Amino acid sequence: MPRRPKQLTFTDYRERAGRGGPRPGAGRPRGPRPRVLHRERGPVPGGCPVHVTLRVRAGVPSLRKAAFVHEFRRSLAEASERGSFRVAHYSLQGDHAHLIVEAHGKEALANGMKSIAARLARAVNRTGGRSGPVLDGRYHHRSLRSPREVRRALAYVLLNARRHLAKARRVPRAPAPLLDPASSARWFDGWRRQAASRLPEPDAGCEVARARSWLLRVGWRRHGLVDPNELPGGDAPEAVLE
Repeated sequence: MPRRPKQLTFTDYRERAGRGGPRPGAGRPRGPRPRVLHRERGPVPGGCPVHVTLRVRAGVPSLRKAAFVHEFRRSLAEASERGSFRVAHYSLQGDHAHLIVEAHGKEALANGMKSIAARLARAVNRTGGRSGPVLDGRYHHRSLRSPREVRRALAYVLLNARRHLAKARRVPRAPAPLLDPASSARWFDGWRRQAASRLPEPDAGCEVARARSWLLRVGWRRHGLVDPNELPGGDAPEAVLE
């Protein structure tokens, strides 16, 4: 009995002819981490805080060096509030920085982050005795639209050093809670309990701006104050870049 002909699907045709469709190794080569592509950014609601991540290039000195932290604080104090843009919180890690900012729209966010990125790059070159590009691609941002999202982002940013330390040591818990000196943790008034190094030095000036949005001032507290013993999970905004 003759075999009935079978209609080829597009997948069958590609396998037979070797044309079209996904192929191993096809497409633009990618490094160990994807860069933020130059696409048009989405809208930034005026009443929503924004979690921003800035990354530096390979070979750039660590952002957690004391000299850089001191210089960045000094520079940030001059630009943390620019009318429609303000930096409320931040933390510095080895090759990236997290910020929680408020911006009245997409243009305000773009202009404000242009200033912050330039200041960070200049501080890196000044304290590292180097010159040339510092940042690795564009900044990544995510608007925080609910009290729960804001609470999660606050814990993630201010306790990010604990998360990275626990990940490096491959242990479920980080060491005892010492507030990260390379962050704005000492200025945060939402800790659940007293933490070591909470009080700043007597002559220290605050380098971050006071939050004005309801979500960042009051709303997030509906889900509980932040415990300095917390270890932020992998479902936080940064996970999309790791």
